[in-house]
Amino acid sequence: MTSSNRVRLAGVLEAVPGTTPVTPRLRQQRVTSIGLTYKTDYEESGELRDDRMNADPLSVGQSNGGQIGIEWHYPVPGSLLDSEIVSAFCADWVNTPFRDNDGLPASAVTSVSADAQVVAMTDGPAFAAGHLVRFTGFEAANNGVRKVTAGSATAPAFAGGGLLDEAAPGAAARLKVVGFEGASGDLATTLTGLGSTALDFTTLGLSVGQWIKIGGTTDAYRYGTAVCNAWVRIVGIAPHELALDNRPAGWAVDAGADKTIRVWHGDVIKNGSLVRSVTLERGFLEQNPPSFIAQTGMRVNSLEFGGEAKKPATGTVAFMGMKGGSSGVALDVAPADAPDMVDYPAMAFSANCGRIGVGGAALGNPDWARAIKFTITNNLSTRDALSDGDGTAPAAVAIRDGACDVKVELDTYFGSRALLSRIESGEKIGVNCRLQKCGRAMIWESPRLTAREGDPGVGGKSQDVTLPAQLTASRDPLTNAQLILNRIEFFQ
Repeated sequence: MTSSNRVRLAGVLEAVPGTTPVTPRLRQQRVTSIGLTYKTDYEESGELRDDRMNADPLSVGQSNGGQIGIEWHYPVPGSLLDSEIVSAFCADWVNTPFRDNDGLPASAVTSVSADAQVVAMTDGPAFAAGHLVRFTGFEAANNGVRKVTAGSATAPAFAGGGLLDEAAPGAAARLKVVGFEGASGDLATTLTGLGSTALDFTTLGLSVGQWIKIGGTTDAYRYGTAVCNAWVRIVGIAPHELALDNRPAGWAVDAGADKTIRVWHGDVIKNGSLVRSVTLERGFLEQNPPSFIAQTGMRVNSLEFGGEAKKPATGTVAFMGMKGGSSGVALDVAPADAPDMVDYPAMAFSANCGRIGVGGAALGNPDWARAIKFTITNNLSTRDALSDGDGTAPAAVAIRDGACDVKVELDTYFGSRALLSRIESGEKIGVNCRLQKCGRAMIWESPRLTAREGDPGVGGKSQDVTLPAQLTASRDPLTNAQLILNRIEFFQ
């Protein structure tokens, strides 16, 4: 017998589509259902027999695909969910600079010097002056958020004088850029965004279409004008000016006198045209010995994110793959654990939904949102061949890209004509959704949508009248994207 409570899903990102890396380091995934399929395809024989019986069906090849169900949590870098997002978007994340020992002490972060307040690390993307860097996994006194005073790719220096000597940072030691900070009085809000006198915004790795959170926890790090400590989107970047939209009502000019304003931001991914695939392995651990089914060249054909009021944020990940097979031996006998449920809990609507935005403004009274769903579909199809050149080709030899389709389903209360008027006029609008929990956030956004359907629904007596809108995305000239996902690892 096999219980669903003893089934493990693990996987790894492939460097070459259809080829599992040598000695792969698999990572487990948290799922609510596993509907993956690896099967042999058959064709019925057309042979005529005078006894009216049938010849054996003909085995003609293999099919690999299926889908999994998930509850959305923060998509941890390097996790299997992270790799599936990369496959779905056909793009790589644009990450803020980081170094991670990732299980091997002193490998990427090699030492901490109290004397110079410098961290020695392996070469990579540089930490710039003004960056806020989060220290985790170090000795307790060294953990926290610190500002870079002297930028470097191998030996950045930090402000504050609080770092202690650490000759060999441990296996969990990690440095991650999570934002930036201005000098006292340097960052001021303007009528259209954020301005600076000294800090050069073009040195910080920011991008148009990226979301930022302005303001820290204490008064020293936030504006006195409360409404300016807000989530906003970058629409223009100059050395001393950030143009911002999605500004909240009441946004005002604030000089930030005597304040060292903190601004938080994270990683960004936009839909693209890169081929990214994973190897997936199901392990049936209750069996003695266990059975394992591996499937290679698995590309994400569609990915969903969304939910209803007072329900978990859920989704499905649907795959189309190449080869498969079962074995009594796992590809990795000790795959890495999935992101911890305590550190990275599942998110939910309404408790963790910070904002639903439509057309640059928060959606609220009287047109409250009831449900939302983003879907990206890659319209993949398999390429089948007579032979793969080295023998038979029972499985697909490649997977063909189709058009990238992005759809948003938005269900609201019909409290006014505001949204209906936009649907009727064919206005191009953006829709975004922010979920936040445990000091982390993810923001899903489709910046240019056309409403294809949307009529008030009257279901019967004693019911709310609702406006379910169906919107489809097209290329946004500002961001050159149809779907953008921001993940913010830390904010205050």
